[in-house]
Amino acid sequence: MDRAQKAAAVADLKQTFSEVGVVVVTRNLGLTVAQSTQLRTKMREAGATYKVSKNKLAKIALDGTDYLSLGDLLTGPVGLATSIDPVAAAKVVVDFAKTNDKLEIVGGAMGATSLDVNGVKALATLPSLDELRAKIVGLLVAPATKLATIAQAPAAQIARVLAAHAEKEAA
Repeated sequence: MDRAQKAAAVADLKQTFSEVGVVVVTRNLGLTVAQSTQLRTKMREAGATYKVSKNKLAKIALDGTDYLSLGDLLTGPVGLATSIDPVAAAKVVVDFAKTNDKLEIVGGAMGATSLDVNGVKALATLPSLDELRAKIVGLLVAPATKLATIAQAPAAQIARVLAAHAEKEAA
C-alpha cells in the first residue's frame, strides 16, 4: 500500500466516522472467507458495514472525531462494524457472535460514549430505528382508527335494526 492509498483509506475512514451513529470493534480470531462474506451480507441487509482496516490508519482517522476513545481497542486483527442507525451494527454483530466463536466483540462507541462488551450487547437488545418509527406511526394512527370505529357504530346499529325489521315484515 503506497502513501496515496493510505491517505485515501484514512480519508474514507474519517468520513465514515463522521457519518455513523455507532462503531463496534470486533476481533477476528480466524474467520474464513465464507464466514466473513456471510457477516458482511448480514451487515449490508441491516444497513450497516463491516470493514477490516490497518490499526495505524484507523487510529489516524479517529483523530478529530467523536470516536477517539476507540484507539485503545485497536490492537491485533480487528474489524469495524458501523451503521448510521445506532442499533443495527451492534445487533448484527452480537447475533453473528452468538453463532460463531471466531468473532469476538471488543467494545465500541456511540459518538463520544464508549461502550464495553456488555454495553454493545445491551445496545443490540434495543429496537432499531425502523421499529421505533413503526411504533410511533401505530400510536399516531390508533386514535384516528378508534374515532372512525366509534363514529361508524351508531349508523351500523340503525342499519341492523332496519334490516331485522324488514326481515320480520317479510316473513
